[in-house]
Amino acid sequence: MHRERHDRHSPALGRSMPLLRYGRSGRPVLAFPTSMGHASQNEDFGLIGGLSDLIDGGAVQVFCVDAVDEESWYNRGAHPADRVRRHDAYDRHLAGEVVPFVREQAGRADIVTYGASFGGYHAANFALRHPDMVSRMIAFSALFDIHRWLDGYWDELCYFHCPSAYVANLPPEWVERLRPMGLVIATGEQDHLAGETRSFSDLLRAKGLPVHSELWPGVFGHDWRFWTENLRRFLP
Repeated sequence: MHRERHDRHSPALGRSMPLLRYGRSGRPVLAFPTSMGHASQNEDFGLIGGLSDLIDGGAVQVFCVDAVDEESWYNRGAHPADRVRRHDAYDRHLAGEVVPFVREQAGRADIVTYGASFGGYHAANFALRHPDMVSRMIAFSALFDIHRWLDGYWDELCYFHCPSAYVANLPPEWVERLRPMGLVIATGEQDHLAGETRSFSDLLRAKGLPVHSELWPGVFGHDWRFWTENLRRFLP
C-alpha cells in the first residue's frame, strides 16, 4: 500500500501537524482519530488495513489527520472559553489548510469525512459547518453535544461547534446547502451513545435532511472491528 507522511506547519494552530496519506487515487476520505488520538491511530488499530483492497484498487485514498483534543475539549486545565477557541483554531486549520491540500493531492473535491467515537464528532461538526467542502459524512458511535466538556460554560462559539444546538436552528438556505450531502450515522444498539445516534438522526430529519442511520442489532458496536466492517459499506 502506498503510504506517505506530511508534516506541515499550521498557521492556524501555530505548530506542525502531521498528516498520513494512504493510496494514490480514488475518492478522498478525510479520517479523524478517536478521543485524543493522532494521525497514525486508524492505521495502528487496523482500519486502514481493513480498507487495503479499496485503497490499492484505487477506489479511495485516505488522509488521516491529527486532532488537538488534549489542547481543546479535554484540556481540563484551561478555561472552557479557551478550550473552544482552540477547537475553533483546529476547524480553521482543517478548512483553510487541510482541505486545500487534500484537494490538490487527490485531484478531486468530493471529500468524505469519517470518524468514530469523538472522531465522529469531528467528522460531523466539520461537514455540517462546511457543506461546500464535504460531499459525504460518516459518523460511527459519535456524540453531537459538547456541553459535557464545558463545565457549565456557554457562549456563541460553543453554540456554533455543538451540532445538537445549531442544527435545530439551521436556516433554510443552509439546509439547502447540506441537502446534497450524504449523511451516515450509526452505532451498535447496545452502545451507550445509541441514544445520541437516534436523537441526532431525528433532528436532521426534522430539518428535512436525508440521513441514513443505523443501530446495528445485538452488538455494542463501539469498537474498531465494527467501524472497519461497516465503513467499507459506505465507501467510495
